[in-house]
Amino acid sequence: MEYTIREERLKAEEYIDFLKKTDLGSQYPKERFEERIHTLVNSVSISLVARNQEKEVIGVCFGITDFAYWLFITDLGVIRTCAGQGVGTALVKKLHELAGGEKNIAMYTCVNENAIPFYEKLGMTRPDDIMGYAHIEWTEFTVE
Repeated sequence: MEYTIREERLKAEEYIDFLKKTDLGSQYPKERFEERIHTLVNSVSISLVARNQEKEVIGVCFGITDFAYWLFITDLGVIRTCAGQGVGTALVKKLHELAGGEKNIAMYTCVNENAIPFYEKLGMTRPDDIMGYAHIEWTEFTVE
């Protein structure tokens, strides 16, 4: 399968349409979903998009970074029909490179239980030094 990866800002509508074709859409809360997706796609530090030869979005990877020490992967998804073909791995490697490279940048993410094996294959481990604070409304739903 041939595809290209480039830095690109998706429109909220295009990202929502992409989420319907992935398992990533279940990570978002229902509260103010469209408003928050709009903010996400317009504000994330690095926005990578993988497109097939027909220019369709097949993968997305978003990261927030200081470009000096750390990178947090906020979103990584590949459409179901392209899963397991290396697109996700290529997106993460490109994201890490753009943030400053593996020799300079510590990379973190929050993962769905089902994605743990993928991230372990990338060499990521579970850190002991992470703290969290999330006192927000979070009604689970699936983007359909």
